[in-house]
This record gives sequence, C-alpha cells and structure tokens, in this order.
Amino acid sequence: MSSNFQLKKQKILQQLNVPVHEYTDLSPKGSVDEGIRELVDEVNAIPGLVTTSSCAGRVAVFLEGAKKDASADITVDSQPFAGPGGKGGGRWLYISHEPIDVKEELGNLSLYEFLGFESAPARSAQEIHPNVNQRTVRFKFEPMILHVLTGSLDDAQKVITAALAAGFRESGAVGLAPNHDGSVTPVVSVRTNGLTFDSIVGYETNTSSLRTIVDEAYLLHLCLTANERFNENTSRIQRFREALKSRYQRTSSEKKGTNWEDSNLRRDRKRQEGLQKQLLLRSFDNASSPSAKVEDSQEHIDTGLFDG
Repeated sequence: MSSNFQLKKQKILQQLNVPVHEYTDLSPKGSVDEGIRELVDEVNAIPGLVTTSSCAGRVAVFLEGAKKDASADITVDSQPFAGPGGKGGGRWLYISHEPIDVKEELGNLSLYEFLGFESAPARSAQEIHPNVNQRTVRFKFEPMILHVLTGSLDDAQKVITAALAAGFRESGAVGLAPNHDGSVTPVVSVRTNGLTFDSIVGYETNTSSLRTIVDEAYLLHLCLTANERFNENTSRIQRFREALKSRYQRTSSEKKGTNWEDSNLRRDRKRQEGLQKQLLLRSFDNASSPSAKVEDSQEHIDTGLFDG
C-alpha cells in the first residue's frame, strides 16, 4: 500500500476524530450523519479503505436557484444560475436524514408550514405559471451515497462488488490512472438511483413568498413514500456492510492459508477429505512395487488428491 494513500487516510481520520461539537464539513448538515457513522467507522477500520464523503440518505425540500432568462440580452456574471436539476444558488427549506414522523413532528403546524411554505396552494394555472423563469420548489428523496478512497485496484473491486450485491447498482470508480508514485488509488462511489425521486411541489412568487401547487394530502403522500424509501435504504446499507465484511474476511482467511466457506461447504469438504484419506491409505497398503507406486501416484493426481 502506497505512502501516498496512507498519508491521505491519516489526514482524513484526524478530521473525523475531532470532538463532535467541533467537527464540521461542507454538507448542509455539517457533520457525518448518525445513521451512517457506524458504517463509516467500519469502512475506515479496513487498512485499504477510507471514506471521503457520505450521506445516509435524506428527504429534502429545496428552492432551486435563479433561472437564466434566455430572452434577456444582458448577462450578470456574478449571478449563480441554476442548472437543469435546480442546483446553483438555491436553498434548503427542509431537510432530514431519517424518516419523517408526521404526527410527532408537526405539532400545531400545517404540513405546508412544516416543509417551509408560507402560503396555501395556488388556485389557478395563472398563479402557478406567471412566467417561465419562476423558481420552483422540489421535494426530493436521495438514498445513501458513500465515497471511498481505496488503496489499490483490488480494494476498489471489493467495494464495488459489495455495493452491487447490496443493491447500489450505479456504483463505480474513478481515479484509475496511476499517481505520481506509480500507485493506483481509485475513489469508489457507492450509490443507486433506484430509490431516488424528485417532485416539483411549489414555486416562488413575484413577491418572493413560497407557495405550493399541490394539496396537503399529496404532500403527505410524498412524506410517506420517502419513509418507505428510507426503510429500503436502511436495508441496503446493512446488506452492503455485511457484503463488504464478507469480502475482507474471505481475503483474510485466504492469506492465512484457508478458504472462506459457509458451514455446508465445510461439511462437504470434510467428508470428501475423509474419503480421499481412506483412498490414500489403501493405495499405500496395496503398493508392492515401484511400478505400482507410479501408477498409484498418477491416480491420486487424476482424482484431485494433490490439489494444492
């Protein structure tokens, strides 16, 4: 494992190990999500891996950034315009990294107010679409995403294999080119788009207030759908943990000279080894001449007695 990787891992772990009240990062939350902290610690305990960023999964209401007016002749360079997904100059109205307990969390608020809106739904198409450059409000669910810096191509392959097996089907790696010291340290992105959804639920009026375009029943349905996705997301995270642990336990066993196997495979192997031992002892008892020994040895090779 390269010293370049070791230095990067040491620096990242130093940042993660500061006291919770002092730690901050560039995410909207500013810290590692509680729902994924245990997984992050387990990944970082593996010598060839270290996490560089993570999100346990989240439900969010987001006001997209300003849209660039295609009909305008002037361009304001300092204005951050939103891209096709609404990112760029927007702001979060609501965000949670765990399921929404609607009954418990709302209190005296309406669901509109709870999610960051300031007024009731619009009542006409004219109110909803006064112009094409209006900023929209999106209700989003995004599953876990985890970026892992790996110490080798073999480590990267183990992470990707575990991720795909757990249902994170869009996982992959970047940084496959050699570093200056000749080492290869890919960054693996563990992710899936299969649980993601994004629904436009409101807009910003000309007076900068936020208004919904759906009723409260629809917003409640989105919250309940997000909760279902959270449950499946949690299951996939657990499957990923188990698959990753299995890959590295198998490697550890192989390095010690044993093969990783479950109880059924072990039972079958022991039975086969017993039969082979009996055959070997019988062949030595029957051997009475050099030519016989040569023939017996060839038989042993053919029947797999000397497989490694």
